[in-house]
Amino acid sequence: MDYEVKHEGAFAMLCVELSQGDRVKAESGAMVSMTPTLELKGTTDGGVMRGLGRMLSGESFFFQEITAARGGGQLVLAPKSIGDIRAVELDGSYKLLVQKDGFLAATDGIEVSTKMQNLSRGIFSGEGFFIVEISGRGTVFLSSFGAISEVKLGAGEEIIIDNGHLVAWPGYMEYSIEKSSRGWVSSFKSGEMLVCRFRGEGTVLIQSRNPSGFGSWLRRFIPTSSS
Repeated sequence: MDYEVKHEGAFAMLCVELSQGDRVKAESGAMVSMTPTLELKGTTDGGVMRGLGRMLSGESFFFQEITAARGGGQLVLAPKSIGDIRAVELDGSYKLLVQKDGFLAATDGIEVSTKMQNLSRGIFSGEGFFIVEISGRGTVFLSSFGAISEVKLGAGEEIIIDNGHLVAWPGYMEYSIEKSSRGWVSSFKSGEMLVCRFRGEGTVLIQSRNPSGFGSWLRRFIPTSSS
């Protein structure tokens, strides 16, 4: 299965060339266009409980399932937000943890479920108690708010990342939630509050924009009615 990411950066689209019998699952509403040889249907992909779990992590209850049922064809997908698309190849040896709204699509053989975080991570991470957990063998396509960059850490190396800029990281990496500064007052003044400390070896994917920060900036320009 061949694919190409067009208009990388802010307005990315994913073009996938399917052969007879190929199948792709995608986030609900992601399909932009497809050739008539492809068939699209809605599915929970794993049943009601798995669908409910995805809802708790911020994803949709249903997936789109696109199959090349009547011959090969082209499928075009796009995420809901303005941003980039990145393909990650999984070999089945580890699970990929993904922020909410980060999953766009995957090839056959990839499973999308949820992972429950511990109490402190669930309260303070900003992602909630459930995050998306992706496993299996195949290609997963992630979407972001802004451009995607890699942060590669060697064994024992550490990096501190604002949780609003996280996209995905391998499940075997160690990470913790902590204050951005030594004291709570200083953390509040910095505008960062809580951050994630990752410890390598591994690669963390980050996005260039913070959805929460963008929302706060945008609200400054929205007129409010006076009572």
